[in-house]
Amino acid sequence: MLDGFKILTVTHRRTSLQHIEKFVVPHTDESALQSCLEALKTGFGFDEMMYLATCNRVMFLFYTEKPLASTFPGKFFQAVNPGLSEKFISENVSLLEGRAAAEHLLKVASSVDSLVVGEREILRQLREAYERCLNWGLTGDHLRIAMQAAIVAAKEVYTETRLGEKPVSVVSLAVRELLKTRLPKTARILMVGAGQTNLLVAKFLAKNGFEKVVVFNRTLERAQRIATALKGRAFGFNELESYREGFDCLLVCTGATKAIIDNELYIKLLAGESDQKTVIDLSVPNNVSREILATNDVHLIEIEGLRALAEENLAFREQEVNAANKLLDLHLADFEASVRNRQIERALHQVPVEVKAVKEHALNKVFKKEIEVLDDATRELLGRMMEYMEKKCTGIPIKVAKEALASSVSVPA
Repeated sequence: MLDGFKILTVTHRRTSLQHIEKFVVPHTDESALQSCLEALKTGFGFDEMMYLATCNRVMFLFYTEKPLASTFPGKFFQAVNPGLSEKFISENVSLLEGRAAAEHLLKVASSVDSLVVGEREILRQLREAYERCLNWGLTGDHLRIAMQAAIVAAKEVYTETRLGEKPVSVVSLAVRELLKTRLPKTARILMVGAGQTNLLVAKFLAKNGFEKVVVFNRTLERAQRIATALKGRAFGFNELESYREGFDCLLVCTGATKAIIDNELYIKLLAGESDQKTVIDLSVPNNVSREILATNDVHLIEIEGLRALAEENLAFREQEVNAANKLLDLHLADFEASVRNRQIERALHQVPVEVKAVKEHALNKVFKKEIEVLDDATRELLGRMMEYMEKKCTGIPIKVAKEALASSVSVPA
């Protein structure tokens, strides 16, 4: 029943976080991303497709009943990034099909498969990715059912286990590392990007007493939202090039698919200062060019460097992961049942049309003369009886099919 569900994914479990950026769909804006995804869906003949990219994974969830060749992952990701070799793709990409794909989706949603196990940010990211692809017309009924199952499973895991107790996230780990540098509360923090990640960073900064923050973003309104919360200042991204007030900490996270802070811009931002600076890059792909490390005194905090802290978090939650996996097994069975029932409904969708046609034929042709001699009250009663029978007869085939299939599934082989 789940054979049509497929996932291509690159995660922290199989590759370095720096390699993950090579599998991100390159784009300059949302419109360009939409065009790329539409081309991929059409080019490979998928019925439905969804794309998720976070700091520790790239995932394509799609539905197609066509069998996939062993060469499919290579061809697909070479369409995403022509510079990738088949060997590199095979070493870093996992292809999951059917039940394995469904199980992976549930684990992703409930953060069991996250770099930081127990963080709930992934569920928001997954929902936003789905809604974006839904609005672009990339998804349909199959992925709707899959997402419903994933959300329900994730919510129960967070409710019924202690997996999310004392929650941490990549953002909180990064801020923890920032605090270890013992930067004074008066430190000048230069923030580039005003998306959800930097909004979360801003909350941690405010909680820890940092207020001297300057925010740059392509959309000034979003930059102002963060700056206001931190009693800081906001500017458009086009003003970053001319900023000359220096900084103590540079924090970057945008949706750009290439480095936006190169060595030349970094030196301009230093404004002649030569002391060590803290640079936090929470972007995938990296938004800060690593060439700055060669000629500048930099304490770099990035996703890859947070892996050890994340593994400590996993050890703490190991017992709860086991409890979560037991719950997910139950939800996987429910997911399969939902798909099975929906397939029955789709297969029998013509039943109501056919039953209605029989009723209309009986009333207007077969028994037309007999009905015409009846009085108004009798004709009204007959009409209501036929409508009642139509509704009941419509539901019987679906009910019987579901019961018969459920019975056949429950009987041991």
